[in-house]
Amino acid sequence: VQLVESGGGLVQAGDSLRLSCAASGRTLSRYTLGWFRQAPGKEREFVSAISWTGLMTEYSDSVKGRFTVSRDQVKNMVYLQMDSLKPEDTAVYYCAADVSFSISTTQADYEFWGQGTQVTVSS
Repeated sequence: VQLVESGGGLVQAGDSLRLSCAASGRTLSRYTLGWFRQAPGKEREFVSAISWTGLMTEYSDSVKGRFTVSRDQVKNMVYLQMDSLKPEDTAVYYCAADVSFSISTTQADYEFWGQGTQVTVSS
């Protein structure tokens, strides 16, 4: 599975962005899909995930209520809608896929990763 993120950019605090992750090489329909991020000088951290059915989602406390994860099984895509962005959301955002029916917030559980897309939020 190859994952390619897009949609990052430079925005101001309070703005919105939608990240996309396109998969190729295999259908994502049986994968849990997650979003992680890594800010400069910090460890990569869990942001959000969506189950293979799309019926279950998980969010970190720092983004809950502001970010929304979704997936399109037909297009083999996963999205992260980011609203009310804050400067502390600045990071490289990664899409990841886990061959599992349950949602994991642990990086080690995800087998496939994209290269990341930069999100910068200015104050």
